[in-house]
Amino acid sequence: MIPYGRQSVSEQDVDEVAAVLRGDWLTTGPTVDAFEAAVSGATGGHGVVSATSGTAALHTAYAALGIEPGDEVVTTPMTFIATASGASLLGATVRFADVDPDSGLIDPSAVDALVGERTRVVAGVDYAGHPCDYPRLQATADRVGAVTLADAAHSIGATLDGTPVGDLADVTTFSFFPTKNLTTGEGGAVTAKDPAVVQRAREFHNIGLVRDPSRFRVADQGPWHQEVHAFGVNYRLTDVGCALGLAQLRRLPEFARRRAEIKARYDAALADVEGLRTPPQRPGAVPVWHLYPVRVLDGRRREVFERMRAAGIGVQVNYLPVYWHPVYADLGYRRGSCPRAEAFYEQELSLPMFPGLTDDQVERVVETLTAIVR
Repeated sequence: MIPYGRQSVSEQDVDEVAAVLRGDWLTTGPTVDAFEAAVSGATGGHGVVSATSGTAALHTAYAALGIEPGDEVVTTPMTFIATASGASLLGATVRFADVDPDSGLIDPSAVDALVGERTRVVAGVDYAGHPCDYPRLQATADRVGAVTLADAAHSIGATLDGTPVGDLADVTTFSFFPTKNLTTGEGGAVTAKDPAVVQRAREFHNIGLVRDPSRFRVADQGPWHQEVHAFGVNYRLTDVGCALGLAQLRRLPEFARRRAEIKARYDAALADVEGLRTPPQRPGAVPVWHLYPVRVLDGRRREVFERMRAAGIGVQVNYLPVYWHPVYADLGYRRGSCPRAEAFYEQELSLPMFPGLTDDQVERVVETLTAIVR
């Protein structure tokens, strides 16, 4: 079976993890600091807070922005549920904006029609590794006094008009799950342009602990003293995970190049196949292709999915529109509100995409897929 995604772990990666396991710090140590600094250097230079997952990073980001009941967050339904649920957990109302019918990226015009005085966050999702149109999203957010959030779970290492993901929105979150562009095993991170947001994120992900004596409300307790001023959670990423992340981050350019090569091979082979539509790339964007989302036309997606799996090709579907999940249906969200996203979902099929995929395996995927659809 060719998987649709897979981590790439080298012997050097293993050695760096083993060195931490032989050391004094397994968590809350210097490797965490080094990894956060390295992620910052690769994503625009802003403060970074690591987390236990991309989902944890999103929850942390919304908490650091002070999201609460009565607030609204505008985002896309064409994403993993955590983009929305992180805000819902804090009591916010999520409003779903429809997507561009070709790319699956959030449509800035749809966002512009939904924002209002209660909008606190406009959250884009870099679907498949392609950056959203953040200049337009930022203009809309600025108009109503909101902030932009980039869910960059798919896109670390990508750029838009020369600006790296991490420096395109006010706040950005990353995922380091094994199938993503780099991995820490499980893991994620938050970066923000506002240092106050970074500080709140750091405290939230560390149980709310305050260790700055100048901020203490209880004085003269001794050097051991720490306080909690607001509730937080334990979303700390370990030194073990960060050691793997540091090694992986050095390999990110290599990973990105190989993903681009695979994308180009798929494009060349599938562009003229009747019944398929290949993913577009907008001018100025340099994606890091986490997914290859081909579109299967004529209502044949399920048939093609099942026949590809039967042939040993690990295709996947990304994603069920968020408001189709029962948890949102139970809140009153109804199908039909974002018809372009729903149409995209009905056709989307993710082909295998990972750095270790060989040219021969790409050819096998292409031959199998074209034989099925013809």
